[in-house]
Amino acid sequence: MVSTGSLSMLPLLLCISLLLGFCSAEDPFVFYDFEVSYITASPLGVEQQVIAINGKFPGPTMNVTTNNNVVVNVHNKLDEDLLMHWSGIQMRKSSWQDGLLGTNCPIPSKWNWTYQFQVKDQIGSFFYFPSLHFQRAAGGFGGITVNNREIIPIPFDTPDGDITIMIGDWYTRNHTALRKTLDDGKSLGMPDGVLINGKGPYRYNNSLVPDGIDYETITVHPGKTYRIRVSNVGISTSLNFRIQSHNLLLAETEGSYTVQQNYTSLDIHVGQTYSFLLTTDQNASSDYYIVASARFVNQTTWQRVTGVAILKYTNSKGKAHGPLPDPPQDQYDKTYSMNQARSIRWNVTASGARPNPQGSFRYGSINVTELYVIQNKPPIKIDGKQRTTINGISFANPKTPIRLADWFKVKGVYKLDFPTKPLTGPPKIETSVINGSFRGFMEIILQNNDTKVHTYHLSGYAFFVVGMDYGEWTENSRGTYNKWDGIARTTAQVYPGAWTAILISLDNVGIWNLRTENLDAWYLGQETYLRVVNPEVTNKTELPIPDNALYCGALQKMQKPQEISSGTLGNAPKLIVAVVMVAISALISLF
Repeated sequence: MVSTGSLSMLPLLLCISLLLGFCSAEDPFVFYDFEVSYITASPLGVEQQVIAINGKFPGPTMNVTTNNNVVVNVHNKLDEDLLMHWSGIQMRKSSWQDGLLGTNCPIPSKWNWTYQFQVKDQIGSFFYFPSLHFQRAAGGFGGITVNNREIIPIPFDTPDGDITIMIGDWYTRNHTALRKTLDDGKSLGMPDGVLINGKGPYRYNNSLVPDGIDYETITVHPGKTYRIRVSNVGISTSLNFRIQSHNLLLAETEGSYTVQQNYTSLDIHVGQTYSFLLTTDQNASSDYYIVASARFVNQTTWQRVTGVAILKYTNSKGKAHGPLPDPPQDQYDKTYSMNQARSIRWNVTASGARPNPQGSFRYGSINVTELYVIQNKPPIKIDGKQRTTINGISFANPKTPIRLADWFKVKGVYKLDFPTKPLTGPPKIETSVINGSFRGFMEIILQNNDTKVHTYHLSGYAFFVVGMDYGEWTENSRGTYNKWDGIARTTAQVYPGAWTAILISLDNVGIWNLRTENLDAWYLGQETYLRVVNPEVTNKTELPIPDNALYCGALQKMQKPQEISSGTLGNAPKLIVAVVMVAISALISLF
């Protein structure tokens, strides 16, 4: 969606770029205006405050193409600070735009700030969300679609349509109340339901679903093939996704084309995104259920925590009826879901963002230079407060973002001493960061000693998921690694009492967030940052600080009050300069 305000700037921006010769037709600019505000909605029949983008909940899907330069002007109409995070977009050479506290000062209430980044060498399905103050629990999320360039073929016939689906657990309490519950050392308890595209369940059962709930309907034509992109944007519940009587042909996950396999249902963990090919080849005698139900729980107790939407053929003759399609019957088989995860493999012959096959990067033959065994445990009291940890450290976000502190040489903001294995002493709260070596090859073992699934995300990279199993990881576990077609993605689930191994090529300079996507555990400290620095300072590996950077903490005095604006493109002069700087940097990087 290109805003009216953005359109008014477009000729000037294009003229500047073309005049200076920094922009080519291959890397065009795409503009978005996001007004982030509260609206009142009742997705589960209870009126509550949700966060909308441009008045919509969920927000609009961003539709861009590989190598596009994306400009998003964000207006913060909330009553608290805001940062928008573009989960899975690698922000090549520019962690300045990642929208997390380790790299950005928050956008104050009533301010606007413009993100500008390039979706360099990426394709696939992702989503954005507000990253501060537990705000994702109130909404503010939406899909991101990164299309292939026309010169790069996709590994399947062009679909007849493209559909974005946001699923996630949901509470009828506002995010501020949920936040207070965690601050008071309490658990959030069972969610009140599951939303599909911001709407509650279809009334498939009169005793479980009250009357008057607005539900999502997806209308399709018979005999067609659609690409559906499904993201779990919830708080902490793994969900099983399925469409009654239809197969889901898995095609891509988080920027990587997969070996195409049919699933009757797929577990989608918090923070994960998959895209499927759905062929509408069933009888149109009635509509069909689309279901997202909680996993690894007592199905009887959690029966109401189920999202139900409708798949409606244009020639459908009646409403969906009868029981929902069954979830996996594996209450006592903890290996079913893990084996399903292991079956998701990289399509090594398909081209991704570049013409060469994905498998031309032979990750399995690269020597590991750094090893981190990262262990999480259930929440624990530290200094009288309920906290979560990895390797015995609960992360404390500094008042001065880490990347800003480095740029301006502010001392004492963080420690570059994150332990390579779990600490043996008492847990502590610190701003401890991983020291990554530029162009190194890092192996990270994610060891989950909690009682529920955790999904880990690393900003700035797609990593290779090479192994997972139950028990404690040992060096002998490497014998089970998939060194050929392990999927490259930005999130990976770690089952309770199990480990997941990932490999990362550290070729992207910046400060990158490693966190659990489980929002409650993330809020309580289950995160750290990976610092990757090129000793040779050059625009070829990292762009300079943005012209419109916000300042806070130890650098608060550098912030100019006149940067407050309520206009559509209030920081347009800085935006123009920023776009030119991006173009200049892109030109420099070619030499």
